[in-house]
Amino acid sequence: SPSAGLDLPGRFLFTILTLMTLIANLVFIEEAVYIYRKIPSSKRSIIIWINAAGPVIATTSCIGMWIPRSTMFTDFTAAAFFAIVIHKFLLMMIKECGGQKLLLRRFENARFKISTGPCCCCCLCLPRVRITRQTLFWLKLGTFQFAFLRPVFMFLSIVLWTNGNYTLYNLSPKGAATWISCFVGVLTLIALWPVGIMFQQVRTLLLCKKITPKFALYQFILILNHLQAAIINILAMQRIIPCAPPLSSSARGAYMTQQLLIMEMFLITLISRVVYRRKYDDLEPPEYTAEEAGDNKETP
Repeated sequence: SPSAGLDLPGRFLFTILTLMTLIANLVFIEEAVYIYRKIPSSKRSIIIWINAAGPVIATTSCIGMWIPRSTMFTDFTAAAFFAIVIHKFLLMMIKECGGQKLLLRRFENARFKISTGPCCCCCLCLPRVRITRQTLFWLKLGTFQFAFLRPVFMFLSIVLWTNGNYTLYNLSPKGAATWISCFVGVLTLIALWPVGIMFQQVRTLLLCKKITPKFALYQFILILNHLQAAIINILAMQRIIPCAPPLSSSARGAYMTQQLLIMEMFLITLISRVVYRRKYDDLEPPEYTAEEAGDNKETP
């Protein structure tokens, strides 16, 4: 146990962070009970999955903090779980529009703007794409491939690690970690693109459903869980984060990542509870918006 080598402030920090993780999980369980009781069954599981991202990442970080040898397993588990959350977030936006059929009816004459981040935000010349059943299928496939392939690459990494062929901090061109990281990076970008395209299309329609703060929370989790961890790992590998015996630079970087994530995910869990746990106005049906809007303007 790492606590054996900790001084009093270190033990206090570990205790506070563990308590934060516990509170985040209790808040999530209470929120899940509320969602199960109050939200229609068609949206229930999707919203519970998305709300679980903060507590799950906090829990894996807490386990990694107390048991340093498990860091690779906990990091991979958190990443695989969030890959599924990315897919679920896209499905949630479709559900909030009333499902696929109603979404197609609402936007039957509209087109998707595909020049959005992270893949094509600079390619403003890209044509707009008609919103059809086929384009929705491709968007869903874009996020589903990551939800499916991320756990596959996680399993492959663990198999190679047990065989001694995978070292997390070995980024040489011949190392398996380099190639797996590159593949996962490309798959991540491909998965984030459909979510950005869909958000650009539905954000005005779903203002009453508070889709913008929900999207912001999802983006924060993504940045903190992937980009922040990558930056700290690079700093540790370059020895910018100094070693402090008995911890090496990479071990200290892992500790910093885990402790920051616990605090950040604790806050995100509390904010998610506020954003998701509220009454929403129902969307007007497409027939109303198309046919009756003119009549309402005429009648005082």
